[in-house]
Amino acid sequence: MTALADETAPASAPEAHEGPAPLLQLTGIRAAYGRIEVLHGIDLLVPRGEVVALLGPNGAGKTTTLLVATGQHPASAGCVHLAGRHVNGARPDDLARLGLCTIPEGRGVFRNLTVRENLVMASYRGVPVDDVIQRAGERFPRLKERLGQVAGTLSGGEQQMLAMARGLATDPGLLIIDELSMGLAPLIVAELYEIVAGIASEGVSILVVEQFARTVLGVADRAVIMQHGRVLAAGAPADLEAELSAAYLGAST
Repeated sequence: MTALADETAPASAPEAHEGPAPLLQLTGIRAAYGRIEVLHGIDLLVPRGEVVALLGPNGAGKTTTLLVATGQHPASAGCVHLAGRHVNGARPDDLARLGLCTIPEGRGVFRNLTVRENLVMASYRGVPVDDVIQRAGERFPRLKERLGQVAGTLSGGEQQMLAMARGLATDPGLLIIDELSMGLAPLIVAELYEIVAGIASEGVSILVVEQFARTVLGVADRAVIMQHGRVLAAGAPADLEAELSAAYLGAST
């Protein structure tokens, strides 16, 4: 494993940025499966306290980008910086100690355990169990009502809330959410994204990976559009309307 570099290690920014170092910065990332290169020089920036939407149809390279960012797939070229540190080659547990938390597609809960038991499992990093349960109940009142219910019997939206509550128990600086809307009704998705906006307002940086762009753009501070392993455009959602409609939304919705 490559040792985590000092916070002062330089990082060339993919776009002009003032103030503290972004929570996540990918610069010139290339990645491959065997001889087939699937990422062709990805630049991605997640500033502190902002919601960034990573968008694109199936096969765009979103999942591989996420795997590289979370230490689950090696980059063949380029740099990954987390909280100002060069972290190429770092393991996922090293990145977790630096404040990264991932909510995977499929929600990542223990379906055979109760809601309370799922939350207890989230206290492994030393946060008192009572604090974990209290915070979860304050942020997700429905979970407070279902502490004794087996997680596998919750609705899809409630399971997503439980997965988010488990992740937030570690007080992450960066939360990565993969396909939050997968399999959920539009009203539930809208409710979950209101929660995402509230989490960001508390200072947590959030990267949301979505196939269907309209579900996240209402809360995103910026968006990155990918296709065929490349970034087509990046910036404020309002400034990307033409690119979203022509390059992505027209073919995906």
